[in-house]
Amino acid sequence: MNKIITKSFKDLFSATVLAFIAKTTLISLVLTAAIAWLFGSTVSSFVKHYLTWIPWEWVQTTGASVAVIAVAYMLFVAIHTVVTSFMVEPLLAKLAQQHYPNSPVVGTPSITASLLVSLRSAAVFLFVFLFTFPLMFVPLLGAVYMLWLWSILIKAPTIYDVGSMFIADKKTLKARSSKTTLLAMIAAGFNYIPLLNIFSPVFAQILFLHRIVGEE
Repeated sequence: MNKIITKSFKDLFSATVLAFIAKTTLISLVLTAAIAWLFGSTVSSFVKHYLTWIPWEWVQTTGASVAVIAVAYMLFVAIHTVVTSFMVEPLLAKLAQQHYPNSPVVGTPSITASLLVSLRSAAVFLFVFLFTFPLMFVPLLGAVYMLWLWSILIKAPTIYDVGSMFIADKKTLKARSSKTTLLAMIAAGFNYIPLLNIFSPVFAQILFLHRIVGEE
C-alpha cells in the first residue's frame, strides 16, 4: 500500500498529469458555473426548506448558507470526477507504458458505459449527500462520513476505467480491486482543501492503476 501511494504521488506531480488536471479543471468549472446559473435558485430553495425539518436549531439558523456553498462545492467535485473519467484513457495508457510495459492495453472503456457509470455514481453521491449532509456537522464522524461519501463518487468509475483498459478477466479484476475503497478515501482527502481538490479524481485513477495493474 505504501509503495502504491508513493508511486502515485510521483506521477501526480509530473508535467503530463498537471497539464491534464488543468484541462479537466477548466472544463469542470465551466460546466459547474452553467449548472449553478440555471438551477442555483432551485437548489437554494430546496436546501432552506429541507433544513426546517432538522431538529437541530443551530443547523437551521446557521446551516443554510453553509449548506448551499457545500452543495455547489459537491457539484463541482462530482462534475470534475465525471470529466476526469471521460478523458483519462490516454493518460492511463501513457503511465502504464512507463511503469508496466509488460501489461499492454487489452481494451478500451466504452464511452457510453463509462459515462453511465460515472453519472450513476455522481447521482448516488449527490442524492445521499442531500439527504444526509447534517452528518457533516458532527465532529470526527463528519470527517469520516465525507471521505466515505466521496469514495462512492470515485470507486466504481475508476475501477471501470482502469479495468476496461488492462484486465480482461472479471474475476482477476475483482480480486485486484480489493482495498480500493480505502484508496478512494485517501484520494478523496484532497477534497478537504479547496484548490487541492482538483487533484482528487486523477489521483484516484493513478492509485487504482498501480493497485490493479501493478498487482503481481
